[in-house]
Amino acid sequence: MYVGLSRQMTLQHELDVIANNVANVDTAGFKLESLMVQTSAQTLPTGGAGPSVVDFAYDVGVVRDFNQGSLKRTGATFDLAVEGDGFFKITTPAGERYTRDGRFSLDGQGRLVTQSGQPVQGDGGDIVVDTTKSAPMIAADGTISQDGQILGRVSVVNFSSLSALSKDGDGLYRNVSNLQAQTNDKARILQGMVESSNVDPITQITKLIAVSRAYESIATMMSNTADLSAQTIDRLGRVS
Repeated sequence: MYVGLSRQMTLQHELDVIANNVANVDTAGFKLESLMVQTSAQTLPTGGAGPSVVDFAYDVGVVRDFNQGSLKRTGATFDLAVEGDGFFKITTPAGERYTRDGRFSLDGQGRLVTQSGQPVQGDGGDIVVDTTKSAPMIAADGTISQDGQILGRVSVVNFSSLSALSKDGDGLYRNVSNLQAQTNDKARILQGMVESSNVDPITQITKLIAVSRAYESIATMMSNTADLSAQTIDRLGRVS
């Protein structure tokens, strides 16, 4: 029953992960998440019959699929999408963060910012646009020009291992390793487009049904085991 309970706990966590994937099908830049489950052998006493070794289930963390989602054209001047590997670099009060969500806009100071108001970083720091002039043009290499004047260049960085990144909320990731972010000059920036979530809703709903059935199956097994134990104790009591 303890083994069954350990598996139920991992299935419950997996249900939460899948439900979160489905809820973010329309979230720009969202990356598919999956739960990693392993087993661990434990030795249990058996009351004189020798130790019993059983395998308990446990989860070891959530992994993310960083494959690129489809690119959707919006036509908005400050909507940007990264074609290829890499992340936009963002400055937050908690430090440097990274995102694939390129739904940007301008704040009251003319800075290019995320939807939560965090400045997008260029090669020389914050990117500031003159709101009194015409709409800026953003080239594939990230160079921003306005009325013939270059304002800066949007930074796209990447890591040698994406395991360096941990989810930080609002579509942002933080570096939790000793790896340094490296500029990725091979990535292309597309103006007037955003990257969609890479979640396939049909696959996730099918998986949700399968996990729900597995959870119910284990619950039934545990209930039957408990009933059998109760009947055994009742009969032993009658024999006594």
